[in-house]
Amino acid sequence: MPLLQELLASLPQRGRVHWIGIRETRDTPMRPLDVAQVEIGRGVVGDRFQGGVESKRQVTLIQAEHLRVLGDLLGRDAVDPALLRRNIAVSGINLLALQRARFGIGEAILEGTGGCHPCSRMERALGPGGFNAMRGHGGITARVVVAGAVRVGDAVFLIAAGGLAEHER
Repeated sequence: MPLLQELLASLPQRGRVHWIGIRETRDTPMRPLDVAQVEIGRGVVGDRFQGGVESKRQVTLIQAEHLRVLGDLLGRDAVDPALLRRNIAVSGINLLALQRARFGIGEAILEGTGGCHPCSRMERALGPGGFNAMRGHGGITARVVVAGAVRVGDAVFLIAAGGLAEHER
């Protein structure tokens, strides 16, 4: 029987980039992209949030499969990822398994830095109950380790579990 540490370090699934988006200025809708550049210390080029070198929130990711769950919780069809203010939606791989790991996404390498919890703006974006529907489904935050292009359809895969040093968590 494998140990928990071995299970955490093993992630055979490979995901795919389902959607990419940026928000160029505050309080404007997300703009979907087919391809985006991610840069160290900057995150997704063109996005209004420019995390900074030390930021743990340079890129935000959400589980594409959760878009249907959110719709079900809110009594409607799947939620459009553009409403959620996340940069990248991925499918086919459990994002929570990447929240403290290094992973490849397209040409880039990211390092998961933690959960991307919902804020009160989800009530406005999704309607009454939006905040609570998002709890547990907000995705993860990441910082860029190696810059590169990310395209819709690109692979998402584990490189190394436990990428962060203890003082960085």
